[in-house]
Amino acid sequence: MRKRIGLVGGSGLYSLPGLVVADEVTLETPFGTPSDAFVLGTISEVPVAFLARHGRGHRLLPSEVNYRANVWGFRKLGCSYLVSSSACGSMKRQYEPADIVLPDQFLDLTRGRRSTFFGDGCVAHVSFSHPVSAHLLDVLAKASGETGAVVHRGGTYLCMEGPQFSTLAESRLYRSWGVDVIGMTNATEAKLCREAEIDYATIGLVTDYDCWHEEEAPVSVEAVLAVLKKNAETADRVLARAVASLDPERPPDCDGAMRFAVLSDPAKVSPEARERLGLLMERYWT
Repeated sequence: MRKRIGLVGGSGLYSLPGLVVADEVTLETPFGTPSDAFVLGTISEVPVAFLARHGRGHRLLPSEVNYRANVWGFRKLGCSYLVSSSACGSMKRQYEPADIVLPDQFLDLTRGRRSTFFGDGCVAHVSFSHPVSAHLLDVLAKASGETGAVVHRGGTYLCMEGPQFSTLAESRLYRSWGVDVIGMTNATEAKLCREAEIDYATIGLVTDYDCWHEEEAPVSVEAVLAVLKKNAETADRVLARAVASLDPERPPDCDGAMRFAVLSDPAKVSPEARERLGLLMERYWT
């Protein structure tokens, strides 16, 4: 059986019209319950696992999403790639609503989220200088261009806590840092994917200009919703093309990332921690 490609749907993308559904799987994980059932099926005959990040019906705040359970679930289902689609705000004039931005860096300003599988008896520090898979970016950039979307490859995604949008002072500060887009989810996912040795990339679907743009109204749910439908249709087309171009059997670029990341003496790691981390670490511990 071919390995699956993991797909995460962000705001406005709770299902994929191009997905031929075979099954839905509800998982319980050592880290709690994922956002929703994983929808298994195929796109262009390629096996995929799809998950609505905020749950179908958009029930979960960005800070309420159980990112650890979500990423663990994709790993359990055999995914070595994870492609996220996410609504985001533009921090630059040239990135207009309905454009696609493919960030390759993150700036994480979240507070108090569980963004690691480790701790509680096992310490690890994984390399994260290049958090996004260059191979996935190549595929997504090509797929985005083929759909006719305006696509910008590269840039920095600032991950804020939310759920409130930025103040004007914050938005101006972030602009002065040179970031490209702003959102509330992707840095957390990317960190966990690296620990799970899953290649990660995101399709940033621009919905607004945050609140810094003098000629535009401040971002609001009403403004975001006006663009989400078009963006969801774009994301569906891009994901269909990207999935058809990916080889699920290709080893992820981050394969082996955890080989030397654990500082704890394996002999001192408790049975409980070993069981909790077994899916991620047993090939290095045995």
